[in-house]
Amino acid sequence: MTDQLYMKMNDGYKIPVVGLGTWKSEPGEATYKAVLDSINAGYRHIDTARAYDNEADVGRAVQDADINRKDLFITTKLWNRHQGYDEAIEACEKSLARLGCDYIDLYLIHWPLKDKRNESWRALIELQKKGLCRSIGVSNFTIDNLKELEDKFEVIPAANQVEFHPYHYQKDLLEYCNSKNIIIEAYSPLVHAKRMDEERLVAISEEIGKTPAQILIRWAMQRGMVVLPKSVNEGRIVENFSVFDFEISDSLMKRLDNLDERYVTCWDPHNPPDYAPV
Repeated sequence: MTDQLYMKMNDGYKIPVVGLGTWKSEPGEATYKAVLDSINAGYRHIDTARAYDNEADVGRAVQDADINRKDLFITTKLWNRHQGYDEAIEACEKSLARLGCDYIDLYLIHWPLKDKRNESWRALIELQKKGLCRSIGVSNFTIDNLKELEDKFEVIPAANQVEFHPYHYQKDLLEYCNSKNIIIEAYSPLVHAKRMDEERLVAISEEIGKTPAQILIRWAMQRGMVVLPKSVNEGRIVENFSVFDFEISDSLMKRLDNLDERYVTCWDPHNPPDYAPV
């Protein structure tokens, strides 16, 4: 088993570089087993959300795992219908109860709701002061959304979780977040398996001797991101974590950069809606 790597966030806490994503992991046994399998494989970072409806399954697995809670990094997110100051405080407390935890390592605003994101951020700052959340951040925020928070608040996000992979290389957003010491967390880093057979990726995979999935994860790591591959298959979970024993050369990294085609599998941050459906 390869040791996990960590990055230091702008609030001083460390975040594991590779985490298990649980979006679209079915609530119940599938999520529970995937979390246990990931912890056994060496993962120390589990990403969930209220909207995924599997916080309780993540919490149950964390409690059953043969590892101390302090050695795990748990992320969850504030859903849209719970945004606003008072609503966000209550939502966090309910997420903690479902997770069975005393604190959340990283609590994110899931979407930048135009009329509520500022009050939600004010609530997250208060939750951090109370110790219910060690770190706070956002998800699906654009550069303009992040600038708005910086203009209005002294506390800026520790992380911004967005769709990120070579086929959707948001270089401007990455450079902006780097300039503010905001870590980008890459969700859907495997492009929902829709590009695994793409000939340019396969050629690089064969040249290095690693799977296309491992190449995509390693690319994000070397571009300075936290990566959140999702799987409920034990073999794939292990494969996705086996990315610490090789490096991609500069020339191959540039070839991967050039795969960009603005290919969005989820939500387009360049054309944000006022809300996201459940």
